[in-house]
Formats: sequence, C-alpha cells, structure tokens
Amino acid sequence: MSEHRLEVADVFRQYGEHFLSRWGPTVSPAQRKALHDIGACRTAALGGRLEQCDSCAHRLIAFNSCRNRHCPKCQSTARDRWLDKQAQELLPVPYCHVVFTVPQALALLGLQNQRLFYALLFRAVSQTLLEIAADPRHLGARLGFLAVLHTWSQTLLHHPHVHCLVPAGGLAFDDSRWVNCRPKFFLPVQVLSCLFKGKLLDFLREAFAQGKLHLNGQLKALADPAEFQAWLDQLRKPKWVVYAKPPLAGPDHVLKYLARYTHRVAISNGRLVSLTEDRVSFRWRDSKDGKHLKVMSLEAVEFMRRFLLHILPTGFVKIRHFGFLANRNRAQALRLCRQRLSSSVQNQSVLDVLAPERRRALEHRCPRCAQGNLHLVARLSPEELFIYMCPPATVGPADSS
Repeated sequence: MSEHRLEVADVFRQYGEHFLSRWGPTVSPAQRKALHDIGACRTAALGGRLEQCDSCAHRLIAFNSCRNRHCPKCQSTARDRWLDKQAQELLPVPYCHVVFTVPQALALLGLQNQRLFYALLFRAVSQTLLEIAADPRHLGARLGFLAVLHTWSQTLLHHPHVHCLVPAGGLAFDDSRWVNCRPKFFLPVQVLSCLFKGKLLDFLREAFAQGKLHLNGQLKALADPAEFQAWLDQLRKPKWVVYAKPPLAGPDHVLKYLARYTHRVAISNGRLVSLTEDRVSFRWRDSKDGKHLKVMSLEAVEFMRRFLLHILPTGFVKIRHFGFLANRNRAQALRLCRQRLSSSVQNQSVLDVLAPERRRALEHRCPRCAQGNLHLVARLSPEELFIYMCPPATVGPADSS
C-alpha cells in the first residue's frame, strides 16, 4: 500500500475545531461550507459508488467527491472536462497571456467587498483590453478572450489578479478580415497598465459615492469622503503591474496554459511538505529572489485562515469570456473567425495533449486491467457504504453441547 501523502483535507480534519474556536464568528457561510466539504471529500462521510469494469468485471468502491470548487482534490477532473470543451473553441493563431495585478493597498478593501470588488476588477480588465485593442494605433480590431480570477500569492496572502488568454489578433470592425498583431508583441503593457489603473479607481470612486462599499476595521477612516478621495489619489501615483508574455503558438501550448490557470485553487496538495507540531510546511517560489523554491512553515490554524481567504462568494463566476467570445455570440463569432482565417482545422481533443496519467483519470480506466473503463453499478449512502464495507458477521447454529 502506498504511503499517504499530506493533503489540505488532513489539516482541515485535524484542526477544524481549533480554527472555528478562534475564528468562528468571522467565518462566512461559503467558508464554513468549504471547510466541511474539503475535510469530508472522498471519505465515507459523503457516501460512495460501486463501480465495475466493462472488461474484466473488477468491482471497487469509490468514495464520493465533495465537488467544491475550492477543493484541491476535486479540481483535476473538473479542469480536464472543462478543457475538453474549450479545446474545440481554440483558433489556429498564437495566443497571448496577459496578467493584471492590483496593488497590495487594495487587498483589504477587496476582502471586505469581495463580490463587488472582483466584479469591478473583471470590468476594468475587460474594458481595458477591448479599448486598447480597438485603437488603430495598436491593433484596430475586436478582441475575444478568456479571463480567470486568482486571489492568492505563493504564501497564501490575499493578492487579487486576473489572468487573460487572448488570441493574438482580432476581427476587423467590418468583419471583413482577421487582423494579426505584430510578431512577438501583443499590446503595450504601459498603456494597458495606465488605463486599467484609471478605470478600476474610477469604478471604486463611483461605488463609494453610491454607498456600495463596506469600510470596516482598518479601513473605517476611509468612510469619510475626503479621506477616501485622498486614498484613491495616492493609489494613482505608482505604476500598476500588467504583464504580457510573448504569444504562444499551437493548441497544445494553449491548452497547457489553460490547465495551469483555470481551475487552480489557493494551494495544491503537491506543495505540502509536512504537518508536525501543529505547523504546516509547504513549498513556495520567491519571485523577489529569482523565483527560488523555498519552504514556509505556518501554524496550522493560520494556514487554514489564509486558505479560506480565497473562498469566493457563492455563485461568483471566476472564469469569464469577453469580446467576441462572450457567451451570447461565441459560436457565431468563432465560425466567422475561422472563415476569415480560412481554417477548417479540427482542434485536438484535450485527451491528445494531456499526460498519460491524466488521460486515464479522465477516461476512468480500471486500475486492475488498465484496459476497460469503470461504470457505475450502484450509489451508496454513508449508511449503505458502512454495511457494504463491514457486513454483519454470520451467526452460526447454537452450540448443542
């Protein structure tokens, strides 16, 4: 039997009560649900499934997943199935990866106003990209792109930023042709940064004027209009970070990028090192020190607090499409793009790109014969699962002696 590898769920199960005793009054319903779901994921507490191989008839019991979108164990399969759908929508052009980051001074405001702040962040990012691309001095075309919200740093602190994956070009405004960007260059990051900063700060000013912002604790002084305006003025002075990588070529590279960013959670189980003496140790990359890999150790309850900072409000959509890839006109726009690109290429399935072990997981292969696929035979409640796994002992005839 293989040795059990440390998981976030282990920390949650062992220290959940300690965490709630310290932070319980401040825990939101979404955070409380994530705390329960992640701790119970793939245990008998959620019930299970009896599955059988269609080749060798091998049967096994699989515990149910919690399917919480913040669970490190549940995101791999969800990501791969989502990617398989996205693979068919990729265009035969290079793609650009652009990252928009907000200053750390805005992090606490974002935490106190998550749903509003993250929505305004998406709005500022999308309008910035669409407006700069529309300018004939830069591209002069209509963009379509995917944007993904991340809220964490490598050390699990609150660090909101948006990753965008953008085809390196766009449709002419009269739909007559596809407009390519310049080789190895997409859009000027300094121009993007300046416009993004102005838009987000203006959106926050409007939200304050409409009484939509919560300003508590350390931010309570900003409830005064003059103080809030002065604070915004200070945020306008420094440069904001917008980062753009050179265009990626080929659908396999694009899919791997999507896999890396779309369904990521605050920390993966693979980064955990140890849980000893009530402390969690995990690996992280220090961007200020040449991205060297280091190990950080946190008190278990503090580790949980940081992880739960990144639980999104219930129903909040973290992956969004904009421009000609917006949901309302995506299929029609993609057909038009392919016509203008003179392409009838059928994109690879994600199964052709993913590593073998991930392909097997997506196909749900039998672990015994590795040939057949597992199929559901019966669903088992926690009570039924207990009976199935621990059948009552057979009672023999009474001793006649």
